[in-house]
Parts: sequence; structure tokens; C-alpha cells
Amino acid sequence: MRQISSKLNMYIKRVNVINNNIEKLILNIIFCSFGALAFLYVLFLGNMVGNIIERRSLEANARILSSEVKDLELTYLSMSNNVDLALSHSMGFQETKITFATRKPLSYGSAGEALGFRQSEPLGGIKITQNGL
Repeated sequence: MRQISSKLNMYIKRVNVINNNIEKLILNIIFCSFGALAFLYVLFLGNMVGNIIERRSLEANARILSSEVKDLELTYLSMSNNVDLALSHSMGFQETKITFATRKPLSYGSAGEALGFRQSEPLGGIKITQNGL
């Protein structure tokens, strides 16, 4: 009986040693994961704060650019009101002759004219006329 109790005591001591090591390992894993999560929290929080600061500076730049665009639009509109025929002649521009292309209506005529096209006319029946302006 004494042998069995000594074997049992030895077994219990071995089990306690193993259990204490497992408990320490689990406690170390919990602390390490807590530290890693705290580090990630600080990292993400810092990243969000940096992005907020960057967004605010970009919004300020957008407001500045918007006001510059408004000023340029105002300058463009004031300059476009001054453009007229006399200014264009002074800059060397000339008026062009306006020509329009017209086509005869597509209809059945004689047997030789299918849909208004004649073989003798150039460009398939297109007639070029001058505008009377």
C-alpha cells in the first residue's frame, strides 16, 4: 500500500508541475496577446488621427483652389465680354465665306434616276451653294 501511495504522490507532483507550466504558458499567451492588441490599438488610433489631420489640410487646400478657380472664371468672363469683331480684325483674324452643302430630296424620278441619284452629277447629287449673308 505504501508503494501505491508513493507512486500516486509522485504522479500528482508530476501532474502539478505540468499544470503549473501550462497555466504559466496560458498566462503568458494572454499577456502577449493583450500587449499585441494594445500595440495594434495605438497603431490604428494614430493612423486615424493622422488621416483626420491630412483630410483637414486637404479641405483647406480645396477651399483655396476653389477661390482661385472662381477668380479665374470671373477674369475669363470679363475678358470674353470684350471680344468683338473689331478686336478679332486687329489680331489678324478674317471672316470666312460660309458655304452649306445641300442634297436633293430622295424620291423616285424617271427610270434612270433611282432615289434621286444621277451618274453624271459629282458627289452623288450633292449641290454646294453660297449663303447670301
